[in-house]
Amino acid sequence: MAAAAQLGNLQEEATCSICLEYFIDPVMMIDCGHNFCRSCITLTWEGRDENFPCPQCRHVSPGKNLRPNRQLGNMVEIAKQLHLPPVRPPEENLCEKHNQAQLLFCAEDQRMLCWVCRESKEHKTHSASPVEEAAEEHKVKLQEWLCLLKKEEEYILKSKVKEEKQYKALRNKLRTEKKKIESEFEKLRQLLKENEQTLHERLKEMEKKITMVENANISKLDNQITSLNALIMEIQKKCEASSWELLKDVRSTLSRCNNVKIQCPEVVVKSYKVMVTLDPDTANPRLLLSEGQRRVRWMDTAQPLSDTPKRFTFFYCVLGSKGFTSGRHYWEVQLLQEGIVWYVGVVAESVNRKGDFTCSPEEGVWAVRGKKGQYSALTSPRIPLPPGEKPVKLGVYLDYEGGRLSLYNADSMELLYTFPQAPFKERLFPYFLPGKGAELRLV
Repeated sequence: MAAAAQLGNLQEEATCSICLEYFIDPVMMIDCGHNFCRSCITLTWEGRDENFPCPQCRHVSPGKNLRPNRQLGNMVEIAKQLHLPPVRPPEENLCEKHNQAQLLFCAEDQRMLCWVCRESKEHKTHSASPVEEAAEEHKVKLQEWLCLLKKEEEYILKSKVKEEKQYKALRNKLRTEKKKIESEFEKLRQLLKENEQTLHERLKEMEKKITMVENANISKLDNQITSLNALIMEIQKKCEASSWELLKDVRSTLSRCNNVKIQCPEVVVKSYKVMVTLDPDTANPRLLLSEGQRRVRWMDTAQPLSDTPKRFTFFYCVLGSKGFTSGRHYWEVQLLQEGIVWYVGVVAESVNRKGDFTCSPEEGVWAVRGKKGQYSALTSPRIPLPPGEKPVKLGVYLDYEGGRLSLYNADSMELLYTFPQAPFKERLFPYFLPGKGAELRLV
C-alpha cells in the first residue's frame, strides 16, 4: 500500500498542472520554482509583454524567467517506463447519474457529458465535442475576454490615476484659495478692528457733545420753567387780588406775557382757527350737504343738480365756501364715518373740476387720504404715514406766506404730516372728499 501511494505521488509530480498530462519539455519558473510544459506556459502567457504570473501560485515575474528542468524530464521518462495505470479522474469530473468520466461537452446545454448521457434522447441530437477540444475553444473565447477585460482594467486604472491627479490639483487649488481667503479676512478683521476703534472714539466725542448740549438745553428749559412758574404765580396772585392790586403794574405783567415765545402746537395753531362752511355750488351730485353746510356724506344715487362751472362732476368732492390768498388759517374736520376712503386738505382754485386729475401738489392738491384705516400723504409718490393713534378729528393748518400745509390729530395735536415748503401762487380752498360710506363734519 505504501509503495502504491509513493507511485501515485510520483505520477502526480510528473504531471503538468495546466494540461494534467506527463510533462513535455518541462521548464521551471525561476522566481517561484513551479514547473510546467514549455508549450503550456507559453500558451498561458500568450499576448503578454510584461508581468508574467505563475498559473499555480499567481506570483508575478517581471520577465519570462524560465529554465529547462532536465532532471524533471528524466524523472517523467522513468514514470512512463513504469507503465503506471492512468490517474482516475477526480470525483467532480464523474457523471453524477452514471458515475462515468465526463469526456464530452454539449454545445447546446453548455455542460459536460459522459458517453451514456451522449447517447440518451436528451442529448443525442445535440452537437458534442471532446472536453479537451471544447476547452480549447472556450479557452480561446475566455482569453479574448481576458484580453478585453485587461484592457478595460488598464483603461480604468489610467482613468483612476487621471481622476486622482485632477482631484489632487483641485484640492491644492482649494488649499491655495483657502489661504488667500483667510489672509483677506484677516486683513478685513484688522481693518474692522481699526475702524471700530475709530468709531468708538468718534462716538465718545459725540456723546460728550450731546451731553454738553443736553445739559445746556435742559438748563435753558429749567430756566424757562422757573421763569414761567414765577410769571404764572404772579398772574394767579393778581387774579385773586383786589382790583387796585390787579391793575397795579399790570402793564409790566402783560409786557412780560407778550415776551413769552409760545411753542406748544395747540396754542400756536389753534389761535388761527377760522369758521369753514361748505360751498354747495362745488359739491358733486353724489354728495349730500347739511342745512348749515357743515356736514357732508356720500349718497348711493346722484341728485339732480345743475352743472355749474364751479361744480365737481368727476370726483366726489366739495370745497369750502371761502378761499385764502394770505395769512394763517386752521380748521378741524371730524370723521363721523370713515367709509371706504376719504380725502382732507386744500386745493388750488384752478384745479380741474370736470375731469380726472392726480391728487398731488403738482396738480394743485395738498391732502391726506384715509383708506381702510391706513393713512398716506398724497405726494408723488404717496408717503405712508407712521401708525399712531387713530384720529377722530383732523386739524388742518395753512400757512400761506410760509408755503406750508400741516395736518394734525386735533385731539392730541400729534403732527400727522407737513408738506414740503412750496410757494402758493393762487387762491386755496378747503378740500373734502368723502368716499362711499364716509361722512365728514366741520367743528
